[in-house]
Amino acid sequence: MTPDSKRFLHPEAIKRISRLDLRARYIVEGFLSGMHRSPYFGQSVEFRQHREYTWGDDLRYVDWKVWAKQDRYYVKQFEEDTNLRCVLLVDVSNSMRYGRGAMTKYEYGCTAAVSLAYLLLRQQDAVGCVAFDEATRTVVPLRTKRNHLESIIQALDVSEPKNKTELHSILCQVAETYPRRGLLVMVSDLLVERPGLFKGLKLLRSRGHDVLVLHILDDDELEFPFSGPTRFEGLESLDVVRCNPRALREGYLKALGAYLEEVRRGCSRHAVDYTLIRTSDPLDAALAAFLSKRLAMHQRV
Repeated sequence: MTPDSKRFLHPEAIKRISRLDLRARYIVEGFLSGMHRSPYFGQSVEFRQHREYTWGDDLRYVDWKVWAKQDRYYVKQFEEDTNLRCVLLVDVSNSMRYGRGAMTKYEYGCTAAVSLAYLLLRQQDAVGCVAFDEATRTVVPLRTKRNHLESIIQALDVSEPKNKTELHSILCQVAETYPRRGLLVMVSDLLVERPGLFKGLKLLRSRGHDVLVLHILDDDELEFPFSGPTRFEGLESLDVVRCNPRALREGYLKALGAYLEEVRRGCSRHAVDYTLIRTSDPLDAALAAFLSKRLAMHQRV
């Protein structure tokens, strides 16, 4: 299952491909050719009914909540739905503009989202997209046709980053807009108030959605490599700080570690699949590793 790392495209190479659809094709076709099988997200299933447990039934499907109430064993039955429904939630707020490498967080995140859309449409799954900052900017409905990729690209192309991120209200709106369970993939730098984020994730999981979070951060944000007198300007505020960053580095990295641990724990607590990706990572390698993990999880279920 391990992809051939020599095939991976670094952000500098991906950046030279100006069209998002071509980027997605190069990325997806590249890492698929280096794997033994396609990294499917897993089947979409709908709960249909209960029936009484009989000898030999798989214990994984016993409804223990029913047992606790009635002291009788019932098995959940599901109806398979071959078309997975996936909605890509893409952060287009101002903080996503940051990046001193080949790609900003916004460019990297859009490339990741379109690559996932390309893969899903290739599998004939239904894909939709929501671009958001402090409000919903664009909504692309769920479709399965290959040419639907262009609609997603256009939605992201016109969504130049601006405003702040406000995730709680966005995730509540998503829960109401998509009542039927499916896969929700959020692409964001998660520079938000964590209580609202976790409350929103909890709501989505309570509605039966499978939720994936791709946490996109720049190397500068993870390593704080600055030295000498530096002027820091807020992307989502008018704040300006002039300082010697060397004096702040230790405290910054400590605060960063606490923040990342809080995010990981919060996602884990609500059974949300979380992956941290830095913008210097080869995007096809990051997606291949992530999707390989997803496939392994579904094989164990």
